[in-house]
Amino acid sequence: MPDVGDTVTASLTVDPFDGTTAAALSVTAPNGTVTAPATSTADGGKTWTAPLTYTAAGVWRLLWTVTGTGAGVEPELVSVAPLPTVATEGVSYATTTDLANYLQAAPPLNAAKLLARATELLDSDFLKAAVYAVDGDGMPTDAEVVKAFADAVCAQVEFWGEVGEETDISGPLQGVTIGSVSLQYGAGDNRSGPDYYAPKLIRALQSLPADKLRWVAYTGGC
Repeated sequence: MPDVGDTVTASLTVDPFDGTTAAALSVTAPNGTVTAPATSTADGGKTWTAPLTYTAAGVWRLLWTVTGTGAGVEPELVSVAPLPTVATEGVSYATTTDLANYLQAAPPLNAAKLLARATELLDSDFLKAAVYAVDGDGMPTDAEVVKAFADAVCAQVEFWGEVGEETDISGPLQGVTIGSVSLQYGAGDNRSGPDYYAPKLIRALQSLPADKLRWVAYTGGC
């Protein structure tokens, strides 16, 4: 699969062919722009080529039109990937370096996305019942809390790597036992167990003393 920015040589082989064979290429970009790269042949009409640069990620449509001997059309769809990025893909309590050190191994290439998703999970499913010191951006300021939150999201990413990443849980978080607070998951028949979450995530939160992370009553919901 090509990446955005790749320059390739589009190619078409015509059979049968002779001196009357000619081939033209029409290229439709993902945004609908149509171009017609110059085509050429070096073997009398059997093989036709054209230079092509993929300037955007998405699905490109290539349409070869052959006239003369071998006349016909040859459509082709090409999926072009965006360039990989190392930019942070959302707010996260841990960096990819934190994750590499936690795993003691190279992190996955989508580590930034997974850490951001684990942070969202931690915020929405656990920290609604928590009180802790934050800065103007809502990020923890106490060193112990910073470390515990980083360990928690790294643990969740490690867990996803072992059991597979889920996109949602089967019910809203009514709670989890952390310290003296006992909460429940889901409601009624939709109740789900805490095995969706990494056990190490819960232990990381439980490791914090009450003066660093205080838990309040929380009945669930969004």
